[in-house]
Amino acid sequence: MLDLTRLRLAASSLALMTALVAVPALAQDTPAPAAPAAAAPAPAKPLPPETVLAKVGSQVITEADLQAASADLASQFGQLPPEQQRLAVLSALIDIKALAEKAEAAKLQDQPDVARRIAFLRERALHNAYFEKEGVAAITDAELKARYDAEVAAMKPVEEIHAKHILVPTKEEAEAAIKELDAGKDFDAVAAEKSTGPTGPQGGDLGFFGPGQMVPPFEEAAFKLEPGTYTKEPVQTQFGWHVIKVLEKRKQQPPAFDQVKDQVRQIVMREKYIAMVQAAREAEKVTYEDPALKAQVEAMEKAMSGAAAADPEEAADEADQATPDAAAKPAN
Repeated sequence: MLDLTRLRLAASSLALMTALVAVPALAQDTPAPAAPAAAAPAPAKPLPPETVLAKVGSQVITEADLQAASADLASQFGQLPPEQQRLAVLSALIDIKALAEKAEAAKLQDQPDVARRIAFLRERALHNAYFEKEGVAAITDAELKARYDAEVAAMKPVEEIHAKHILVPTKEEAEAAIKELDAGKDFDAVAAEKSTGPTGPQGGDLGFFGPGQMVPPFEEAAFKLEPGTYTKEPVQTQFGWHVIKVLEKRKQQPPAFDQVKDQVRQIVMREKYIAMVQAAREAEKVTYEDPALKAQVEAMEKAMSGAAAADPEEAADEADQATPDAAAKPAN
């Protein structure tokens, strides 16, 4: 079952636009987890929903019951291989049914606190099921593409540059490199010979980058250059002294739709959920007995709905994970 508790946050167009710009720079450097121990092979094909897997007293547990329980319980066994997860969920479901039988026999369901809890879980399940059917399932690729196109069209053009650099420890070494370039020596050759940065062997090539991806002194100097020119004075950053050459300038292109489709889907889902809940509240005419409580709830909801727009850095966190050399933030 889809967990909708986080969908109370309002969607943020700013967050989506940040993601559209940031996606090309994303990189995953986290190593893949070690392979788990071999597990029993999964069934050759899915079992029919009505297949009985176990019995607890007079109650049966079917494949459909197992799948329903998996939506809530599988996360508890996330470290297990898939087939062991299935077995762990089945074992947990047996435990639940066994104790539930005892609780029913003891008439615990008639206790006010237990009855309220049962009612709440029932309503939450209905809430989730309704949104899955009327919200999530109703989202089409055409709708997602239209939202993507609208966001791309609304984006202000951003210039990015393709640059190379020579990174050395001292100003004097940078000045010596500039003299060699002035004398006609190839930039790539000087970078390969002198640069201490990780891109030195590749001629100091940093690839394309946009505003905010490099430390300020480097970015300021680089964006002032015209294509084909290099800095005539060394540029100092916390990483050392740089000689920067700009090869090309262009307008930054958004990622392809397929690259951000899942992000767009999440935002469209949030918007649909909020609209659906607002309509349902209006239809049910929600009232509060205490005006002070009403004011507090409305203030909290307003703060939550503006949270994403107030903190665009949260949407751009991933963009800071990969920057193209020692001049980037953070240092490599």
